[in-house]
Amino acid sequence: MSEKNNALPTTNDTTPEGAGASADARPGTHADTRRATSPTLKQAAVGATSRSALMGAIFLMATSAIGPGFLTQTAVFTNQLGAAFAFAILVSILIDIAVQLNVWRVIGVSGLRAQELGNTVLPGLGWVLAVLVCVGGAVFNIGNIAGGGLGLNALLGLDVKIGGVITAAIAIAIFLFKRLGAALDKFLVFLGAIMIILTIYVAFVSQPPVGEALRNTVLPDTVDWLVITTLVGGTVGGYITYAGAHRMLDSGKTGPENVRAVATSSVTGILITGVMRVVLFLAVLGVVAGGVTLSTEGNPAAEAFQHAAGEAGLRIFGAVLWAASISSVIGASYTSATFLVKNKPETRRLQNWVTIIFILLSCAVFIFLGTAPALLLVFAGAFNGLVLPIGFTLMIYVAIFRQKDLLRGYKYPLWLIVIGLIGLAIAWFLAYVSFGGVFDLLTPTS
Repeated sequence: MSEKNNALPTTNDTTPEGAGASADARPGTHADTRRATSPTLKQAAVGATSRSALMGAIFLMATSAIGPGFLTQTAVFTNQLGAAFAFAILVSILIDIAVQLNVWRVIGVSGLRAQELGNTVLPGLGWVLAVLVCVGGAVFNIGNIAGGGLGLNALLGLDVKIGGVITAAIAIAIFLFKRLGAALDKFLVFLGAIMIILTIYVAFVSQPPVGEALRNTVLPDTVDWLVITTLVGGTVGGYITYAGAHRMLDSGKTGPENVRAVATSSVTGILITGVMRVVLFLAVLGVVAGGVTLSTEGNPAAEAFQHAAGEAGLRIFGAVLWAASISSVIGASYTSATFLVKNKPETRRLQNWVTIIFILLSCAVFIFLGTAPALLLVFAGAFNGLVLPIGFTLMIYVAIFRQKDLLRGYKYPLWLIVIGLIGLAIAWFLAYVSFGGVFDLLTPTS
């Protein structure tokens, strides 16, 4: 996203030739050997940028997966299913593990973006995937901006539309100004930490029935496949599948020689998202189990936080929702742009402008859209749940049949293929049984 600063001087650039040369600086001396084995300032800067981008990739995946759609879905479905929603949480985490471990490894080892892999396997497939991801990303991004408006409304009392415009403007500034763009990865880490810490506090205050939640995790009282599909789509599907992996390519940690870094990063991201999903569910469950019935219209998650911790809870929710929203605006827009622009250093500026246009269009649609924000967020997750199996099928195909060329001779682990096939089968099953119900979500109930 932001361009690396290639103008940094190296250690050898700082001393003019022949100036102040000491005896121990001559070739063959200890000092010369030390200089030869130590990284130059430029190399250290590039390494730091690479590590920062990798951390940004981890939190881009995590914060995209726990965006405003997930917050709204969790409140709505916990209110509907109670502790039985724990089973849906478990299924979403298991599918997340199967999907992200494979997606990160295939993209990381190949060094190619998802649409590039698709077009290599079957010409045109990559562009079909790009259209699906961008359509889902656009729907989700409208919801993300709406979520930002809801968050600033709860936090500061701002009008929802004004809050949405402010959220979009800040996201645009990050891609418009180079200095802000350079701090993007640190900004994502900060937002992720704020979300987790504040939600853990509310989960502790709400005193949820943990025992009942654990029982329903494996023996649910109710199983709703549309709910599971919506949750999976809102946390794993669509653009979310590729957000972290595409950002990882910017870190330079690609190829078979970087498998360990790729695997560690994907596992870290999965753990972060898993923790956030569980604590948010417990926070809302504690409120619902206490006899409170949340409204399915407006801002149900805000109600849950307010019931749990009073006025402070409402402000905390506002901060959590806004952090989730702006990070998801960044994730949806950036990832969609990576599907439309070639992965070359000289196209980074064009990619940033496509990202900005994507945000502007999403914001414009949000301002003029009549659909309720909460309903839109739920639908976006359900739609992405339909898109998920298409792209994931491509990843598993490459992992099984294209190891010699696309994966550069890398021997793909059999256990990873097995869990990928299981996750793929579940994703296709969920998409099949929920197809009609997904589009019914757009029809307002009277």
